[in-house]
Amino acid sequence: MQTVIKVEQLSKAYNGQPVLDRLCISVQAGTVFGLLGANGAGKTTAIECILGVKSADGGKVFLLGHHPQKERRQLFQKVGVQFQQGDFQPEIRLAELCEETACLYEAPADWQKLCAQFGLADKLKQTIKSLSGGERQKLFIVLALIPNPRLVFLDELTTGLDAKARREVWQILAKLKSNGLTIFLTSHFMDEVEVLCDEICILHKGQAVFYGTVEQAKQACNCTKFEEAYLALSGEEATI
Repeated sequence: MQTVIKVEQLSKAYNGQPVLDRLCISVQAGTVFGLLGANGAGKTTAIECILGVKSADGGKVFLLGHHPQKERRQLFQKVGVQFQQGDFQPEIRLAELCEETACLYEAPADWQKLCAQFGLADKLKQTIKSLSGGERQKLFIVLALIPNPRLVFLDELTTGLDAKARREVWQILAKLKSNGLTIFLTSHFMDEVEVLCDEICILHKGQAVFYGTVEQAKQACNCTKFEEAYLALSGEEATI
């Protein structure tokens, strides 16, 4: 099986304070990988360094066999990215934004079909500012999939969605995975992680404190529920 993401000894510090400490990750093609941890654990910095948006202080990263900073042009056509916050003109219509995005890629996916899959077919003429938080979140996922990528990064993909919409998104992603798409995600929803992820890495203060499957995490903590294992491994405390 092809290794799509290879991260070796990735390190990053700000003002002398380590944010990532020798992180190692290997993600295989056609799998879903979850990077987990509390706010401030280093997830965002890890993704930024993996994508080449920020330079690491040490270590190596390869995406689809390419260096993310030296070979950005090659990767642009193959990698989709969805972040929680999108900086788009509030007056632009959904259809206009999707069409403009599709023009950037050599072989884009059918954005109208994607919008229909994510329940946005009747929103095409609406402006971005008129969409609800959940609808914007779905749109950001659509935009990440328009490149017809081999690899997609999804940051808190179902934040703002109701339970029904979350499960619909899970089903769509499971189908995309079965068609060969590799998915790298972050999430604070442990049920989502349990359903979607083949492997996970849990960060605590920039260090990987667990790497393996959800079942292995539960076994490591002698827990019956993954959320309990996550809280124990990540250093977070459950509150009542």
